[in-house]
Amino acid sequence: MEIVPGLFGDWSLIREWGRSGQAGQVRVDWFDTEAAAKTARFNIQMQKAKRGYD
Repeated sequence: MEIVPGLFGDWSLIREWGRSGQAGQVRVDWFDTEAAAKTARFNIQMQKAKRGYD
């Protein structure tokens, strides 16, 4: 997961997943502030940790 600034002062959280060596999938979620994007990333990471993913 990566947090990237947008051109107009917004922020995006970019998530990529798939098999190694294959074309994966990408999801981009936009947020008004960097703090909101970081909070979303943290929440997603906690959900993954509960399911046993690294």
